[in-house]
Amino acid sequence: MHGSHWGAFRAEVNEGRVIGVKPFEQDKSPSQILDAIPEMLYSETRIAEPYMRESVAKHGPGAKRELRGAERFVPVSWDKALDVVAAELKRVKAEHGNEAIFAGSYGWSSAGRFHHAKTQMQRFMNLHGGFTGQLHNYSYAAALAVLPHILGTAEAAQGPVSDWDGLLAETKLIVCFGGMPLKNAQVDAGGNGTHRMADFLEQATARGIRFVNISPVREDLEGASNSEWIPIRPNTDTALILAMAYVLIETGKADLNFLDRYCVGYERFRAHVMGEDDGLAKTPGWASTITGVSEQKIRALANELASVRSFLNMAWGLQRADHGEQPYWAMISLAATLGQIGKTGGGFAFGMGSVGGMGAPREKVPSPTMPAGMNRADSWIPVARIADLLLNPGEQYEFNGETRTYPDTRLVYWCGGNPFHHHQDLNRFVDAWRRPETVIVQDIWWTATARHADIVLPATTTLERNDIGSGGRDPHIIAMQKASDPVGKAKSDHDIFTALSERMGYRDAFTEGRSEMEWLEHIYNVSRQLASRRGVEMPDFQAFWKKGWYEVPKPTTPFVQFADFRQDPEENPLNTPSGKIELFSERVSSFGYSDCPGYAAWLEPKEYLGSPAAKRFPLHMLSNQPKTRLHSQMDAGGASLKSKIKGREPIWINPLDAEARGLADGDIVRVFNDRGQTLAGVIVADLVMPGVIQFPTGAWFDPANPLKPATALEKHGNPNVLTRDEGTSRLGQGTSAHSALVEVEKFTGELPVISVRSAPPIAAE
Repeated sequence: MHGSHWGAFRAEVNEGRVIGVKPFEQDKSPSQILDAIPEMLYSETRIAEPYMRESVAKHGPGAKRELRGAERFVPVSWDKALDVVAAELKRVKAEHGNEAIFAGSYGWSSAGRFHHAKTQMQRFMNLHGGFTGQLHNYSYAAALAVLPHILGTAEAAQGPVSDWDGLLAETKLIVCFGGMPLKNAQVDAGGNGTHRMADFLEQATARGIRFVNISPVREDLEGASNSEWIPIRPNTDTALILAMAYVLIETGKADLNFLDRYCVGYERFRAHVMGEDDGLAKTPGWASTITGVSEQKIRALANELASVRSFLNMAWGLQRADHGEQPYWAMISLAATLGQIGKTGGGFAFGMGSVGGMGAPREKVPSPTMPAGMNRADSWIPVARIADLLLNPGEQYEFNGETRTYPDTRLVYWCGGNPFHHHQDLNRFVDAWRRPETVIVQDIWWTATARHADIVLPATTTLERNDIGSGGRDPHIIAMQKASDPVGKAKSDHDIFTALSERMGYRDAFTEGRSEMEWLEHIYNVSRQLASRRGVEMPDFQAFWKKGWYEVPKPTTPFVQFADFRQDPEENPLNTPSGKIELFSERVSSFGYSDCPGYAAWLEPKEYLGSPAAKRFPLHMLSNQPKTRLHSQMDAGGASLKSKIKGREPIWINPLDAEARGLADGDIVRVFNDRGQTLAGVIVADLVMPGVIQFPTGAWFDPANPLKPATALEKHGNPNVLTRDEGTSRLGQGTSAHSALVEVEKFTGELPVISVRSAPPIAAE
């Protein structure tokens, strides 16, 4: 038995070699990504032993940093690699302090909760005295900053959200801003035992629930046949939502009783919507010119929302844009104006369909977790500000009411994850990555991050070790049983940090004297004890491990978010200054941010189809999640490779835009703007609206000239050479990847060879 981010499975093993996988027998809708697991286990892109960049091997740490990403690697022994890593960690701490160590990980390298790269790294670094870390995540950083000001919690985006049992029982209309993409629901951080989103949508359709998909992409809502697609210009949802609120206020359908008892700041919000504060009423006619949605459609949808039990959902992707806090604040304000928050089948959520398990009923049983300890350095940056950190040491920046200073980073230690996928404006990022004195990368495959390292430590995949998978949203806890010996000389992240801890003098504190299986039993038993206090009796560890999985019971009644608050707001106040939903936040207003006022407002993005930049770059690029991999994981696997066109990542373009550029299915195009250029394959389809291209993320970064990528062509189809590396606002500082304009033209030159499907050049020792 085993588990992954995209589903549980049983590994088929023959003479110690994994030859196939069978999806978990309880999963009715397994992910196709599972098929790539065996080939990626033995892929040519595996890092088989420790390496050093050639200049570092010859001259020591810090040598020829400008060659990161463009130089050969030299194999070295584990002892030599670990000795150099330990010495560098000690040197930087002694000379510059712990905050000069930037230890990053995005945590997606393992669904297992013990061999979780980010947790293992943080536990090790915390014992070293601390490090500069990252706050929030790329997925919904703006939401994590703004939602606590409005609701007192970020649960509306993280979960638990109102579950599907309640929606199926009471809801008549579900309006989805950004859809509910099934492709995203196939993955979750701790893994999925079963994929239920398709089943929920099927049941909803059978019960006559009507869906509305407000998105530039039609297939953002698959699986619900009773649905309507309303195309909207990207980044304009806030204008549409404010106009719907205008209709409710104008027609007397605003629930004034709810707004008075459960909210503060309605009068400020109302004044903005009606134009009393700025002289610009947010009418459907006004919104139509911005969004491309007709005035009649805006009015009809607002009136329909008020006439039935309705539920609003917004995808995580909408806040990954310039002023990304605003559509979230606006949708909460609209839901409050409707007055259905806390009612079964009513209210709102963020991210149903953005990740697996959202809305799936599950008792609140905590997942087994490896403790990371405390970071005594108390040093961190917003997650998406890595390039700013490395390029601007000592510079001040604003974030969520604070004025902070970027520390002077001398050493980067990256373990698990691929920032050369997640980050924006990769050409700028390469420049930033070459600034620190030392870069250490601990990874499984030769990603662009590993190729830009000084020292590379090979880590095992999940199949080469034992672990426990648990997503926290999905009801299954999975025994991830070892199926293969390590490939080459790879070691688990835990074993690597144990060996480093030995050199640093705190091995016993790191391991606490426990072996791998003893740790698994320990963290399982902690979870079991906490579950028992909540009335859920889990089997003992031996019985769990033998069976291979445990299913957390389903609640006896549907969970409805904010139901207790609605029942008695005095006894169950929200964790906001007022105890209520803050449609206007005095605290946020006091920050004085022009890019994020204290209420939901339409703020024009720097790049969208209504901006002056659209004259030069007339296509809005949506760099959303792919169907055939998770982020950049499994990009060298079969499912991902089959989706490519002549080896390049595909883009979807509307027939009108394709015709205007003389493009046909299968053509290779150059996608470009002032930040960079990349190649992609064309799919002509009316599933994207005119003026928009869909260009999924995750193709491994592969510049034609690694020495000077800023002026080179990216060969593989990585859209993040084109995205903007600017924060959503001073409040959230999240990524604004979805605010990017580009142009597309047919590529007629000789197609360059893809370099990232094998190991980089290796020099002799």
